[in-house]
Amino acid sequence: MALSPAPAPGRPTGHPFGAPPDRPPAAAAPPRAAARPTELPSVHGALLCVALPALAICPEHGQLTGDGPDGVYAAGRRLLSRCVLRVAGREPVALQGRMATADRAVFTGVLHAPGTPGPDPGITVERTRSADGTERVTLRSAVLRPLRLPVEIALGTDLADLGAVASGRHGPELPATVHGTGLRWTGADGRSVAVTADPPPMDALAAAGVLRWEAELAPGAAFTVRLRLRDEPGRSTGAPGAGAGRPGGHLLAEARAECDDPRPGELLRTSVEDLRALLQRDPAHPADVHLAAGVPWRCGPVTAEALWAARMALPLGTRLAATTLRALGRTQIPGRGPDSGRVQGPLRDAGPHLPPRCTGIESTLAFPAVLAEARRWGLPAADLEELLPVAERCLDWLRRATGGSGLVPDPGPGGPWRAETQAHAHRAALLGADLLDACDRPGGDALRETAGRLRERFGHEFWLDDPAGGRPAAARTREGRTWTQLGGWAAHLLDTGLLGGGRYARGLLDETRTGQVARLLGTPALDSGWGLRGLGTKEPGHNPFGHRAGAVRVHETAVAVAGLAAAGHEREAASLLRGLLDAAEGFGRRLPEMYAGEQRTAGARPVPHPAACRPAAVAAAGAVHALLALAGIRPDAPGRSVSTHPMRSAPWGAIRFSGLVVAGEPFAVRVGRLGLGMIEEAAEGLQLGV
Repeated sequence: MALSPAPAPGRPTGHPFGAPPDRPPAAAAPPRAAARPTELPSVHGALLCVALPALAICPEHGQLTGDGPDGVYAAGRRLLSRCVLRVAGREPVALQGRMATADRAVFTGVLHAPGTPGPDPGITVERTRSADGTERVTLRSAVLRPLRLPVEIALGTDLADLGAVASGRHGPELPATVHGTGLRWTGADGRSVAVTADPPPMDALAAAGVLRWEAELAPGAAFTVRLRLRDEPGRSTGAPGAGAGRPGGHLLAEARAECDDPRPGELLRTSVEDLRALLQRDPAHPADVHLAAGVPWRCGPVTAEALWAARMALPLGTRLAATTLRALGRTQIPGRGPDSGRVQGPLRDAGPHLPPRCTGIESTLAFPAVLAEARRWGLPAADLEELLPVAERCLDWLRRATGGSGLVPDPGPGGPWRAETQAHAHRAALLGADLLDACDRPGGDALRETAGRLRERFGHEFWLDDPAGGRPAAARTREGRTWTQLGGWAAHLLDTGLLGGGRYARGLLDETRTGQVARLLGTPALDSGWGLRGLGTKEPGHNPFGHRAGAVRVHETAVAVAGLAAAGHEREAASLLRGLLDAAEGFGRRLPEMYAGEQRTAGARPVPHPAACRPAAVAAAGAVHALLALAGIRPDAPGRSVSTHPMRSAPWGAIRFSGLVVAGEPFAVRVGRLGLGMIEEAAEGLQLGV
């Protein structure tokens, strides 16, 4: 479902729904440029039922009219664009549309029964629609006499690709034919879709695409129609086969949170549901499952966001990290050239000041760090053995990329040097060295030397002193040009990564400069009250809707919460987490990947970004990551230990997390109102610490 013709602003161009090439090219190709931004239809007012590869985009009133992007989709093709209910010739008065689960929406409406006086409706209409297009329509009567009502459902489809729908290039509805107990449509490529009804309709009018019933309703009785959508791919459609079907939810544990404040538990439940809904198979390698970057616009091949999300979801199990790493590893550039070992990826917009950055470099630096942390959470030895050679090639690329400068250029050899990239490289070097040592592989000492040189150069080249305590620069060039704009990217300087024994790796900054970054992240210029802005309000080019220019990005906010809490700056961490929780309430507990960085005021609600995906992998996983910062869980499965370092301020009172996974077994921890942690459930033989 990725949109090549109409990518979201600031996003890389995606592939059509499907797998990347099985083998990367023998010679390294230059990173692909970011596509020109195109306006996308906003779906923030819609209810999105997600169970990839199935997706239903529904307006709150529940009627699918064929306008805009609304409809039921499978693997990026719209199977149903129109589904309009009429009872006695009238559409129900819509009262409420709500998400029941990540893949199912419920719509409630009412009708006045013919011949009944007064303003009170006598008929309730409830519709339940699932991501795969299955729908149940129920009419309930409260009228004190029998009713006989004509019911009709008008159906239609254009079988258009999501990209064509988003850009307004889809064609007209296809003609229908009567098929069994419903209707059928066939596209020019031979692909067919059919809707069947139970009970069978009394009439099926192919020319109008209408199914009709006569509903007989006794007082207090109900009449129900069930619709089922069936997709029949043609020979030339390229649609996913049976091997690319719906992944099972067993990849992610059923985590729960019980708290004095109910909101953390509600957000955790919704976020885990959304992560499960976003799971998709690699069609060319059905055993490998990864998260789609976001719905509805980014459901293509595995991305850097999928890897970050898998890392933040490690407390829910390590299998998703293993399959995501495996899928990304297949895009690694082979051979002995200068780019060998780098994971491929397109360029991504980096805001109004910096040139685009390379998501392939981001993935290359994340790969060994995620593998190392997955091992600490309990990654099975067989997965580690398979993935370790890929991580070693990533680390070899890192050593070559630093070269004589000691810094990693991004996106190409000419730079620039980005602070965020250096943070990723420093973490990769230290966690990679720890991984190589643990696996009795050479290279650990060289990587620690690389990290040391990088840390020294960063302190010299990137820290800008001023009377207010200084700040980190966003980027530099070899010629000495400096970008000084402060934004949410600075949160990555606090994300150091997990080593053995529950220790965090050393960061790029010393304790004093870490404290200064924490203070800056907590200022109103960056903390909007709803989360962390991508660019401070005092910086030139600030735009509250800018992807990297002022919008709140949930991933960066979650990274900041966890990093601040780990470094002991709980006041700033609690403020950002509070904003995230409050924003989640404004979005029905389903956080989008980003939203406007408007300053929070009394009685206000967060403002959606028109092109943001919702749900999104990094937003759902980021919510899990930020919430679990309250407990500070630090596992070391190979060392047979686990400890918890909770936020002592206990900003939401007592909280208990259960259904987590450490060392392959269930894990539960409680944090009391005084900020004291207690591990209540863990794998047998683990040494427990608080």
